[in-house]
Amino acid sequence: MFEQRLTYGQLLKPDKIFIISALHHLLDLDKEIEPYDVTLSSVPKDKRKAGLKILNSKEKKEWGKAVLEQLIKVADLKKDEFIILAGQSYIKPVASGLSKIEKPLKGIVQGKRSGKLKELISELND
Repeated sequence: MFEQRLTYGQLLKPDKIFIISALHHLLDLDKEIEPYDVTLSSVPKDKRKAGLKILNSKEKKEWGKAVLEQLIKVADLKKDEFIILAGQSYIKPVASGLSKIEKPLKGIVQGKRSGKLKELISELND
């Protein structure tokens, strides 16, 4: 699904694309990182891999603050428009710090996001 999100994001022709990471916060698109097992998302116990770290409420707030601190160095949080293609658990900790947010995948459950992205990509390609 990352590739679909990236394709859609690139088709929008933004000034900049970032990746938000549960471990590394805000990443430039060309930054290579090692795999990690940290998430902000809720994961049912029966679907968790051994060693998976799920951030708690306090950690999510701290994570959001760190992302916003990184963003303020490269963007205008009040004037710039942010199109966020992540899930709600990643949007919520940063949303209050951004004035203009578009959430094309809002309300779409994880299993249906791929189909929605295909639809959005198709619309932009037409």
